Amino acid sequence: MRLSQFHLRTEKETPADAEIVSHKLMLKAGMIRKLAAGLYTWSPLGLRVLRKVEGVVREEMNRAGAIEMAMPSVQPKELWEETGRWAKFGPQLLKIRDRKEQEYCFTPTAEEAVTDFFRQEIASYKQLPVNFYQITTKFRDEIRPRFGVMRAREFVMKDAYSFHIDDDSLHAEYRNMYDAYSRIFTRLGLKFRAVAADTGAIGGSASHEFQVLAESGEDATVFSDGSDYAANVELAEAVSPGPRPAASESLRDVETPVQKTCEDVAALLDIPLQRTVKSVAMIGVDADGNDQFVLALVRGDHVVNEIKLAKLPGMGDYRLATEAEIAEALGSEPGFLGPLNAKKAIRVIADRSVAAMADFVVGANRPGFHIAGVNWGRDLPEPETADIRNVVAGDPSPDGKGILQIARGIEVGHVFALGRKYSEAMKCTVLDAAGKAVNPAMGCYGIGVSRIVAAAIEQNHDDAGIRWPEAMAPWQVAVCVINPKNDPAVAAAAEALYSELNAAGIDTALDDRGLRPGAMFADIELIGIPHRVVVSGRGLEAGTYEYRARTAAESENLDKAALLAKLAG
Repeated sequence: MRLSQFHLRTEKETPADAEIVSHKLMLKAGMIRKLAAGLYTWSPLGLRVLRKVEGVVREEMNRAGAIEMAMPSVQPKELWEETGRWAKFGPQLLKIRDRKEQEYCFTPTAEEAVTDFFRQEIASYKQLPVNFYQITTKFRDEIRPRFGVMRAREFVMKDAYSFHIDDDSLHAEYRNMYDAYSRIFTRLGLKFRAVAADTGAIGGSASHEFQVLAESGEDATVFSDGSDYAANVELAEAVSPGPRPAASESLRDVETPVQKTCEDVAALLDIPLQRTVKSVAMIGVDADGNDQFVLALVRGDHVVNEIKLAKLPGMGDYRLATEAEIAEALGSEPGFLGPLNAKKAIRVIADRSVAAMADFVVGANRPGFHIAGVNWGRDLPEPETADIRNVVAGDPSPDGKGILQIARGIEVGHVFALGRKYSEAMKCTVLDAAGKAVNPAMGCYGIGVSRIVAAAIEQNHDDAGIRWPEAMAPWQVAVCVINPKNDPAVAAAAEALYSELNAAGIDTALDDRGLRPGAMFADIELIGIPHRVVVSGRGLEAGTYEYRARTAAESENLDKAALLAKLAG
């Protein structure tokens, strides 16, 4: 591609509304332009990168045996009502009406559509397993779209869906997709981790996220320094700290007139924060389906994990208790809550770390007071115990190997073992070997294609701009021509090199725009082309080309043979 014939418009200033590196650099490099909140036009430059990512994804999906198809982005309400997701998906689902007042949605995901296709096309177990995939535009009505294409409302996604006669087949394909994803992100040159994850709104029995490691990541990724264990913070298990010490203090009231937080109470009493217990009041349901007041207890330096808590019996749709409900159950106000002296029977759920504590401090259920020297078994019944907190760096790994560390990550892929959630809801069946109609097991496998572009920039940039991994770069090489209009020999040499590199299968751009060297080099660095070759009159006289890798600090002068060897490698 001759850049004189290509639309390339870069910006010198950082856009005021851009918050993270990838958003800033994509706008400065002219890869995207904002149309509306969360909606972006991909320029020819941005589209080249997007297509490179799509190409790697498509090659590896095909290699893994998946079959490409295309489903409508606009889908009828009736299809989504079969699974209950028309209501359950919430306001992220963009709902629209046609001229006949029929309701549709702009799809954020395609489980319903692919299951409908399957139930019309596949009749027998002999046609299984099968894995259909597509690479299409999706839409989610984010409440606060931000960070450019990282959290846009419209995005490009690869979604795949597999169907199986039994769970063994599903698990085999789950592993196949896990391996395919690992190859995709490795080929794209990204530092990533596959982490065990919660199944969330998609549902299912197993799930792994693929996280690109970057400081700007929204997700906390937990991993062991002594094994391959990895999970996101929503799922990572906080193991029991060990046996409980013996009680050594007597129970006593402590005046805390204005101290409502564990931090303030610990400071007043001059004790470690780890000796305090935080009480979180909420409403769950009892065995009869009635509202039940629940007090969740975590150590003062820990945080309640809402997803773990919601998985406990009776807590699936829990909510925080109101002040009126707190006063009725505990006779107190927030800031002084605890499991002792409740006014009525309540359910107490203690985190494992709290169940292992002795001589701890909790709220007294009296404004202005806490209670110190509290012990299980003596002052309180032995608690219902569960893992209900977020892990923290330094916790032991659940597999017993090493210590947990936490890094930031950007989710770019997710694999789910869905089971029969959708096939049962949509009455989708096939005949098994005995001729019986059964619901097939399903898997779901998504990759955020447009998000990968931003995630790669977050991981690969410097003060000058983007530093693309080779597989994602708009071009691998930029041949830069110094003074092409006034030096025909230089222009001809650059043209010849440009043609030779492309003929050798090296995707090359010819910068023949006639810019001054400083401006030209700044553009090439900003847009992140991995290799730059400068053709100049001085170089021709010496029989050399000036070569510089995007990641190198200095240029080097190479003859043609050395240059071709370098670029071919």
